[in-house]
Amino acid sequence: LKESKRAVNSLRDIVDDDDDDDLERVSWSGEPVGSISWSIKETASSSTSSLEGRDSSLQKGSSSYAAFPKQVSSYSLSSLFKGELCLFFSVFSDTGVKNYAPELRRPKTEYKDYSSDWSPKDTVRRMQRGKVCSLERFRSLQDKLVLLDEAVAGHDGNVITAVLIFLKRTLRREILFRELEVRQVALCHLIHFLKETGEQKLLLDLLRFLDRTEEVALSQYREHLNIQDVEKRREFLKVCIGLPFSAEDTSHIQDHYTLLERQIIIEANDRHLETAGQSEIFRKYPRKASILNMPLVTTLFYSCFYHYTEAEGTFSSPTNLKKTFKIPDKQYVLTALAARAKLRAWDDVDALFTTKNWLGYTKKKAPIGFHRVVEILQRNNAPVQVLQEYVRLVEDVETRLNLATKYKCHDVVIETYRDLKDRIQLTAYKCKVERGSAEEEKINSILNNMVRN
Repeated sequence: LKESKRAVNSLRDIVDDDDDDDLERVSWSGEPVGSISWSIKETASSSTSSLEGRDSSLQKGSSSYAAFPKQVSSYSLSSLFKGELCLFFSVFSDTGVKNYAPELRRPKTEYKDYSSDWSPKDTVRRMQRGKVCSLERFRSLQDKLVLLDEAVAGHDGNVITAVLIFLKRTLRREILFRELEVRQVALCHLIHFLKETGEQKLLLDLLRFLDRTEEVALSQYREHLNIQDVEKRREFLKVCIGLPFSAEDTSHIQDHYTLLERQIIIEANDRHLETAGQSEIFRKYPRKASILNMPLVTTLFYSCFYHYTEAEGTFSSPTNLKKTFKIPDKQYVLTALAARAKLRAWDDVDALFTTKNWLGYTKKKAPIGFHRVVEILQRNNAPVQVLQEYVRLVEDVETRLNLATKYKCHDVVIETYRDLKDRIQLTAYKCKVERGSAEEEKINSILNNMVRN
């Protein structure tokens, strides 16, 4: 307190008290209310003056004012610069002193937000503008339905949803379902809202009322996502197979159940092998996660990574998975290539694309295009020799040159320009290889042969 007083007294000497402004309202001391000078003087005088009775009130029309009663200030020094002492005079409103800092009031129209005389149309409009509106005044069924129709006519999804929540809370289910059946827009909003909020029981009751059997089945099927125990999930999926799905959806549910069964068997066997340390691949590449509840493509990648050489008769065999779930050739080749390239098993990669014709001749063929093969191999840091072998197999000349140049497959670039008999490009590419390298000698040899021919 002593330090504050000293600071206030020292500030008084440097504050300019002669600041006159006829447009500003003034306090008893003649200085603008809320100014630093006024705040300092009021605080300083309040610390030295004693409390006087309120009998010495002001006399009307006099040019000088009587001493105004003051209280000991409880404000800190920092509050002086925030204009907080303007409120000092408001406590003496009964003395006839005018309040120079009146409370800012809301516009009168704002108080109508809580009025009970808004029509459904006006209520919807105000909700669209973000105003607070009470819907409790709409008590009759007719008023509630008019309110819902106005919300739908306004094409504002948030307002429609808000009104539907109000109706869901205040109407019996049978009445709500019956009225929504003839209001398809509102019905779609409610179904989506129930799905998002997870109100499964009400959603199923609504779908059953509408006789949407397939949607009921799909909603029940979604419940498997909430089942954490793998055995219980498997049993639940087995029951779901008998639900009234369409033929296509029934096939998907059957595949889901079969895949989870396979994953349970593979997981149990691989966990045992990994724990016992009996498999070299599990020692070299420990598993990072469980295979349970993984998608089919992830399961295939896992199988190609850890069980690629297994016979087709085993559940974990990639070929068994391909046959059981009818995986397309493109998907199978892409997945197997990614898995074997990650292991740097280049012989397996070569065998993946090698085929024999009926005469016994071998040929490389890729259902995904060799340009994609090159990109996957490069992402897995394949050696240049392996990359060059597959870049050569790209049929389009421009694509082949772009890939060869991008991945520095010099031999492929040189051979392609040689086949095109493009002496200019060969000469230009000679500057891009190391001087004295085998590639430079190869370019010189080709250029010399072109001159002779």
